[in-house]
Amino acid sequence: MTEVMLMADVKHLGKAGAIVKVADGYARNMLLPQQLAAPVTEAAKRRLVKLEAERAAKRAEQKAAAEALAGKLAGLSVTVSARTVDGTRLYGSVNATDIAAAIEADRGVKIERSQLDLPDQLKEVGEYNANLELDPEVKVAFKVTIVEEAQ
Repeated sequence: MTEVMLMADVKHLGKAGAIVKVADGYARNMLLPQQLAAPVTEAAKRRLVKLEAERAAKRAEQKAAAEALAGKLAGLSVTVSARTVDGTRLYGSVNATDIAAAIEADRGVKIERSQLDLPDQLKEVGEYNANLELDPEVKVAFKVTIVEEAQ
């Protein structure tokens, strides 16, 4: 068994900074070459402190950018038109890609569909509440209105 200090979070093993014992081969063939861990030395501890400071600064920068974007998206309400079968039920459904495109057209902000938290299925004309997760700590609530497409 080899004792190593984790330089990054490793699933099922531990968080960055933890000192763990692993099999020699796992350390030699996986953790050390991918720089996920380092031998327990003073130099490794100093490097870990530096990495944590860099990660914290980057994280703060990302959160500030997300908060600025949230301010731009405050009061967001999106209208999506879709084909219907009988005036209320949609021919298909409205999905995250459609809503992301509507947000981009409305506010000029490109949103990844993975950032959208939608109700289960949007298969009827009406108004729905949805959330946009810009950051794990920054969320924006908005309304999605689905209307019948003019023919």
